[in-house]
Amino acid sequence: MDIFRKIAERRIQEAIENGEFDNLSNRGKPVDLEDDRFVPEDLRVAYRVLRNAGCLPPELELRNEIISLRSMITSLDDDRERMKKIRELNFTLLKYNELRGKAFRIEDFPEYEEKIYRKFIP
Repeated sequence: MDIFRKIAERRIQEAIENGEFDNLSNRGKPVDLEDDRFVPEDLRVAYRVLRNAGCLPPELELRNEIISLRSMITSLDDDRERMKKIRELNFTLLKYNELRGKAFRIEDFPEYEEKIYRKFIP
């Protein structure tokens, strides 16, 4: 889990324990997943068509491919095939990071994750 998600989860849990979410106006009501008021008007129809067709944004498609490749690599017994999938995973990670415009992800460096987490959360 990335460091910022851990920080957010910790703060959300603290807010729940402090009762900060007890008196929200929409408490107990379902979230409207069709609400697109924050999408620019000229893109709403296109986004709705793509969503109804089951299309994902390229970043999410790559992310799903990365997850699939990681789980596949751990289950392979053949070293040659595993190396082939590792190369494919590295290339997919490269495309993903290029698309996102940032290459650093703290979960890629687990030896530093706890140190950074402790620095931001006392």
